[in-house]
Amino acid sequence: MKIKEKTVAEVVSEASLKMSDPNYSAVMVGGFVQGQSSAAQYLSAHAEELGGPEAVVTAIFHASLIALCFQRTNNRSVREMSFDELNYVADGDRIEKLKKQQPAIIDYLEANVEDEHMRNVLMLLTLAMEWVS
Repeated sequence: MKIKEKTVAEVVSEASLKMSDPNYSAVMVGGFVQGQSSAAQYLSAHAEELGGPEAVVTAIFHASLIALCFQRTNNRSVREMSFDELNYVADGDRIEKLKKQQPAIIDYLEANVEDEHMRNVLMLLTLAMEWVS
């Protein structure tokens, strides 16, 4: 099911309001790492390309917001993704796939993630979330 622009806008707006709470991002990142250990390990393996540990945390935060969009759209959490599932969606043109499958998410990534490598890794995670949803 395609995520609506409205859902993405609501998630982003809520996150913006909650960012004044110093615990909010830690809870979001921690929750994603606990629930998506393979995806978190995948992101950590790309730490150098992403720009270091702080960039990994930023990528995990974005991934947690994307997962929340899937959760709201499908009325259930994204089940834990495996390395095999991450590998399965890795081939092909990620931008084209996402434009067809989740255009609202590609718009979010293009507007909010400047680093091309981070955007590319987050596109892979989004495709995997789509696959397991």
